[in-house]
Amino acid sequence: MFQIFTDFAAWLTYSIFGLSTDSKLGDAVHFFIEDVSKIYVLLIIMIYVIALLRASLNIEAVRDYLAGKHRGVGYVMGSAFGAITPFCSCSSIPIFLGFTSAGIPVGITMAFLITSPLINEVAVLLLVSLLGWKFTILYIVIGVSVGILGGLFLDMIKAERWLQSFAADALKRAQTSAGTTNSSGHNVTLTFTDRHKFAITESKEIFARVWIWVIIGVGIGAALHGFVPEGWISANLGEGQWWSVPTAVLLGIPLYSNATGVIPVMESLIINGLPVGTALAFCMSTVAASFPEFILLKQVMQWKLLAILFVLLLVSFTIVGWIFNAFLPYI
Repeated sequence: MFQIFTDFAAWLTYSIFGLSTDSKLGDAVHFFIEDVSKIYVLLIIMIYVIALLRASLNIEAVRDYLAGKHRGVGYVMGSAFGAITPFCSCSSIPIFLGFTSAGIPVGITMAFLITSPLINEVAVLLLVSLLGWKFTILYIVIGVSVGILGGLFLDMIKAERWLQSFAADALKRAQTSAGTTNSSGHNVTLTFTDRHKFAITESKEIFARVWIWVIIGVGIGAALHGFVPEGWISANLGEGQWWSVPTAVLLGIPLYSNATGVIPVMESLIINGLPVGTALAFCMSTVAASFPEFILLKQVMQWKLLAILFVLLLVSFTIVGWIFNAFLPYI
């Protein structure tokens, strides 16, 4: 699906710019072009499609199903959807905006956002070949559980009050009137031209707010791409002390990768003697709690919600690392 972005980035980086395929600069530029182009296309498409659906369909039934008595099912669905979508943390943000615009509760949206970068089909296949199916199943269960519990917690503290104003307004509008209704509460039939104009306007407004932060966030990720000091980590955190897991989580924050790209790193760390739980915690932090992701999230969340999400992720990854270090001999 995303091969076109990889090919475009390779053509621009190596054929047009003439950079070497073996250089770190070439790798970083390729990474930057591929991710920015992919995120921009996803952002525009998702906002447009969601806005078109909002103007076209009556989504009260779906919204009420997710927000009402079936809220628990909503967390599971949000987290499961995150697990099967092939997006990195930064690419998941367009979906976050789409969910918000559709009136989906913040907790369910966050369940998706937390799970999506942690699990994808390529990472699962690599994990099976690296550590076996028992470990992989446990990893999937824990990854989905982190998303579900994170979403539940954020709903309990009413995290929607800490969204940026435009995202909060979009959520409020969608939750108070899903679709366009007349005075009797029935949906007004709009022409396709009207729906298209609404979707275009919505897309322009949101894209204008976030495009520069995509450049900044992915730019930082590209600058750090490929820099994973695995030899130092294995040498200094390989004894399995309790503090090695939270230290590994903190070390992963400045770095940036996706779940697929980080699996070979985890393999190298484990081969070099790092306990599985510590390696897993480091890689989860690299994928889902990186600086680039939080720079992008700042455009839809206030600092307080960002801080809460940040601490929630760090605590979750640390606990997961401790669990795997303690129970891996029995898996």
